[in-house]
Amino acid sequence: MEFLNRDQERARLHAMSRRGHGGLVVVYGRRRVGKTRLLLEWVRKEGGIYCVADESSPVLQRAVLAEALAQKFKGFAEVTYPTWVSLLSRLAEATKAAKFKGPLVLDEFPYLVATSPELPSVLQRFLDHDAKQARLTVAIAGSSQRMMQGLVLASNAPLYGRATENIHLVPLPFEAVRLLGIEDPVRAVEFFTAWGGIPRYWELAEALGRNTRENLVGLVLDPQGPLHSEPTRLLLEEQPPAAELKPILDAIGMGAHRVSEIAGRMGKPATSLGRAFDRLVGLGLVLRETPFGEAPQNSKRSLYRIEDPFLRLWFRIVSPHRAALTGGMHQTRLAILLRHWPGLVATCWEDLSRRGLPRLDNQHGLGAVAAFGPAQRWWQGSAKEWDIVSADEAGSTLLLGEAKWSESTFTVTELSALVRQLLSRAPPALSTKWKTVERALIVPKATPKVPEKIDGVWIVTGKHLLGTARLK
Repeated sequence: MEFLNRDQERARLHAMSRRGHGGLVVVYGRRRVGKTRLLLEWVRKEGGIYCVADESSPVLQRAVLAEALAQKFKGFAEVTYPTWVSLLSRLAEATKAAKFKGPLVLDEFPYLVATSPELPSVLQRFLDHDAKQARLTVAIAGSSQRMMQGLVLASNAPLYGRATENIHLVPLPFEAVRLLGIEDPVRAVEFFTAWGGIPRYWELAEALGRNTRENLVGLVLDPQGPLHSEPTRLLLEEQPPAAELKPILDAIGMGAHRVSEIAGRMGKPATSLGRAFDRLVGLGLVLRETPFGEAPQNSKRSLYRIEDPFLRLWFRIVSPHRAALTGGMHQTRLAILLRHWPGLVATCWEDLSRRGLPRLDNQHGLGAVAAFGPAQRWWQGSAKEWDIVSADEAGSTLLLGEAKWSESTFTVTELSALVRQLLSRAPPALSTKWKTVERALIVPKATPKVPEKIDGVWIVTGKHLLGTARLK
């Protein structure tokens, strides 16, 4: 699959090479998000050196790196390096003699640190002296987000403050599915429900064709599929491994969202799960939600949801149905998927609407309404929940939205009926704080020439959301 939508990150890397001053680049992000592909593109264009570490012993790890360096510096691998200090000292001599400025990429750097805890301090001294004199650009990357953040962001870490570029590679946005030629909003939402924004999943799915549900059966639900055990590998790849967090994800996937409910399903006291929740949120696997208008640090009504669409699907379908998926045939697996599919797509549609609606402007579906801030859900007691609540930056207008999912195209008559329902609902009590209250109805597809407003309610479609971000 063609390299997609990473122009900003590539521009930052190439700009660093053009400056020629050297320095440290840190790239991190979850498994399969495209770190290696990004770094290889950079290395190829700049004539750099790339080396990926594994879980070998330090002696073998240094030998592998020496072999990679020998491609640029003749004879480099003919010497056995007893320590990282000796290897980096030789590297300093070689780079100065060859006037090589990099980049030198050390991918999966956490594997090196796991077997050589002294390496960050050794690398720090190398960067501060020899590499600085040689103007060498060094990049470290890894999928263990906790370790990578600890190496660079923790104030007591040896590499703290050394990074010239710190790139957190995140999943691709929903709008990027257009780069695959998917223009139909319904197909786009279904695709994103299945694979989220992870490029490797997109690549596997594209190779099989465009039937998302059949692809899910083959790639995910089939025990022989390459993604059947993906979340387990994702958790094990963290340093230290995060396998003990899986029961929490299992509970959330099965519909428990309050701490008390999750703890009850696990048979543990709620007070014992605080650090586990913090780690899941820090890894970007779980989202802590609070109602719009409440301060997160003070809210007692927090809910926890699996943030990534693919992981949400996996923990809703694969994890609780392992036995049936293993013993069943293709039709059995497809039937299990179809039983849960409508709810998963509707949930994803709500998420996409919350993320996309605040970014709309007069070119993309909200007329001349001012820009809005991040959107959240709102709920309180027995009151009906609002899918989308957002305030404009000036603090004068409140936006209330409802996301309605259907594979079918909404007609004007159907939209008018939904608008009447929307207008009949009382706004949240907090709405009195704003001078103006705007309402929006968000649907994936509508018949041509639907007015931008029906009875004062904005009508927003999937095409508006697909066009909200500039594609790169």
